[in-house]
Amino acid sequence: MLLIIAVLISAVIDQIVPKVSLPLIQVGMGIVIALIGAGVVNVELEPDLFLVLFIAPLLYLEAKDADKALLWRNKKPILSLAIGLVVATTLIIGFILNAIMPSIPLAAAFALGAALGPTDAVAVTSLSKQVSIPERQWGVLKGELLLNDASGIVSFQFAIAAVVTGSFSLLNAGVDFMIEFVGGLIVGIALGYLANFILRMIRDIGIESTTFHVLYEICIPFVVYMISSAMHVSGIIAVVVAGLVNVIAPRTVSPSIAHMNIVSTNVWNVISFTLNGLVFVMLGTQIPTSMLYTWEDRSVSNLMVIFLVIVTTFTLMAVRFIWCTAMEYIHVRKALNRSFKKSDVSNALLLTLCGAKGTITLSILFTIPIFIGSTATRFPERHLIIFIGCGVILCTLLIATFLVPLVAPKKVRQQTELEAKQNYYECLTDILRNVIEELTSQQTKNNRRATKAVIKAYQDRLESAKERIDVDSDPNVELRLRTINWEREYTQRLLDEGAISEATGLNYLARLDRVEDLTKHTGRVISFKRVFFFVRIMFFRAKGRLSRLAPNSKAADKADQMRQLQMDTAQYVVMKLREAISDADVPTEDASKLLLQYETIISNLRKTATSVTTTIKISDESDDIMRIAYQIELEQIQRMYESDRISRAEAKNLRENVYLMQMDLEDRF
Repeated sequence: MLLIIAVLISAVIDQIVPKVSLPLIQVGMGIVIALIGAGVVNVELEPDLFLVLFIAPLLYLEAKDADKALLWRNKKPILSLAIGLVVATTLIIGFILNAIMPSIPLAAAFALGAALGPTDAVAVTSLSKQVSIPERQWGVLKGELLLNDASGIVSFQFAIAAVVTGSFSLLNAGVDFMIEFVGGLIVGIALGYLANFILRMIRDIGIESTTFHVLYEICIPFVVYMISSAMHVSGIIAVVVAGLVNVIAPRTVSPSIAHMNIVSTNVWNVISFTLNGLVFVMLGTQIPTSMLYTWEDRSVSNLMVIFLVIVTTFTLMAVRFIWCTAMEYIHVRKALNRSFKKSDVSNALLLTLCGAKGTITLSILFTIPIFIGSTATRFPERHLIIFIGCGVILCTLLIATFLVPLVAPKKVRQQTELEAKQNYYECLTDILRNVIEELTSQQTKNNRRATKAVIKAYQDRLESAKERIDVDSDPNVELRLRTINWEREYTQRLLDEGAISEATGLNYLARLDRVEDLTKHTGRVISFKRVFFFVRIMFFRAKGRLSRLAPNSKAADKADQMRQLQMDTAQYVVMKLREAISDADVPTEDASKLLLQYETIISNLRKTATSVTTTIKISDESDDIMRIAYQIELEQIQRMYESDRISRAEAKNLRENVYLMQMDLEDRF
């Protein structure tokens, strides 16, 4: 639970400090946990379970969401990095580390080199939000992320087996590698298609349960991995292939299937974020522990440990740079048929620096056994190897976070003000369309009428957004803030005169404060006055809720008072706006728009005057659907931001507009 809470906190910090990558934040959270909870918090996990619990579902999801066309288009450089570079890295780091530190056996050094082969998906993806990575390089990186995990893990397993058995044959290892690789490929295809066939059979007999479907899909990577391992073929490769087969397999298109896919995507997003976050937090918790063991080990000096981390990191980056440069040279000379330029070297350097290590590397290192076989002999230099791996992960994350932006061009939105505005409303129309599609897929026989009403409201908003794509005028925020101040001024006057109850007045003033903060797009300033004001409001709200539970509740009377106050303040603002228009104090067009809005508010409040009691007692079904719609809209905004279609400021603006609509929904009587 402590680790999960740390992952949640890291997500909040990531929004506040966007220039620091999320993995680095999570590593920091883990270090804090380890330092503060030293002697109390001890994070350990059974090594044999780590691959199946963490790596199998993460790789399955990566394969499931992979762009197959992109993978095929860049197959040669992807295979070169995913297999060739991993093997080269394993051998070179192994020989160098063993030469510098003979106490680390050659096979164990090879194991560390293999573990450092895979790059981290989360770390690389977080870079794409800050810098502009060329399309080809980005496609190669994404493909490498998917395939080098399998080659790195298989190479690692052979190295560990060599340490445990004390013998190693390159020929036998090559044969075993091909058996594991080809066998994993065959078993993965077979199990992937079998899983899809079973699911179609289950649907044919009438089981369309969303819960069953999602749980079934979650079980697939675990089952595939365990069956493959039992058959002595690569479980990792089988899981990756099963994920690709899951994408290839045809699916029936219908509202129920669409709803299942939506729920499945959301569940997998939670699983992926949680597992990735947990591994990085666990990385942070292991660093102080590993450091403690190595610091106390007098056979290895602290300077030597730091030297080993630096040498390993430098070797890793140097091998990757030479390999990427050669790969780019071949591509330029053969595919593009031109001379090798300085920009091509920059692309190779970019590919090099983006090779941050993380989740998979740490997961692999955790699987190093404590003892060799069933004997009491400890695995040689296990803690030192893990410490070196953790240090290299930290170094590569720091390099990717702070050096890549210096090499890659920053993401600059070279747009005119009109183009930026058009992009904003185009994204808004896509968000609204997605909400309508999800609502349509979720409607049932019982809620169809209410859902259609909400969809109609979203269709109206969609038409309005389409109209605004070609409009280059913004709402007059300054005038809107003036109307809020007029409402606050009038409410305070009624409070001073005793014309309204203190509870009603304070509640309405609190609402105006919130609307003002959202309109300004700023956070609240904490002060003693605000805290005291907040406490008073909470007291009156709690008192109001208790009074509703009591017999002969006067909730309807209080609702009448609030509705009347809303009408009175709206009428006061209408009067002030008319005065402003007549005095030419504000732009007539802006004032007219706001005037129309307030007159509509007054009209709507008068219409509901006869049904206040009924509305309090019975929740309107369309309001429940609208709440769901607002939540879907917030999720779509977050996805737009994560896919870099909108900026941080635009996402904030869109979210706050939804918050305002949510307030209107909750405050309506």
